[in-house]
Amino acid sequence: MCDHFEKEKCRLCGVEGSYFRPGYLICPNCSGIFMAGSELLSHSREKARYDTHNNDVNDPGYQKFVSPIVTAVKEKCSHSDKGLDFGAGPGPVISSLLGSAGYSLKQYDPYYFNDPQLLEVKYDYIICCEVIEHFNNPFKSFKLLRSLLKPSGKIFVMTLLYSQDIDFDTWFYRNDETHVFFYQKPTLEWVKQKFAFSSLEIEKRLVTFVG
Repeated sequence: MCDHFEKEKCRLCGVEGSYFRPGYLICPNCSGIFMAGSELLSHSREKARYDTHNNDVNDPGYQKFVSPIVTAVKEKCSHSDKGLDFGAGPGPVISSLLGSAGYSLKQYDPYYFNDPQLLEVKYDYIICCEVIEHFNNPFKSFKLLRSLLKPSGKIFVMTLLYSQDIDFDTWFYRNDETHVFFYQKPTLEWVKQKFAFSSLEIEKRLVTFVG
């Protein structure tokens, strides 16, 4: 990580960030923590990192890991609802689990399921499991997600939030070099207000935005 600090605007809200740690800035407005632009991976290196992920759809451990989102969809959405697994990755385990339970959802991923036509459709619910921390331009990405959502639709997110009781320097979540934007509770509140979501629910790793 680079120790040299250069002023840079938050890629979520556009306010100039302050030094947080070597290679990272923190936004005084939305409280987002973001990797300095000079540290971001190229698309080819990012893709190579994703290719090492071993998200086997039949792995019981990974199925348990994603169970909060799977359970939330089953509790809050119907089989007739149209869903999108946004950032599905090379092993779309959530789509597999929900599909086998009778739910209908498409997979979109800029590297593995890059079908632009899927981004021209409105959805009743959108899944973002371990995705939003990878957003190089979170404002653009949240704007897109909001535009894809039907009225009163839901976005189910799984991510780890940062809080001041976490040692950022040793935090395992920071060690993934494709994790480029970290959220605190005020950051999610900013997203809720800016993109006119009617509600925001945070339950451990599971975050739910309602349109």
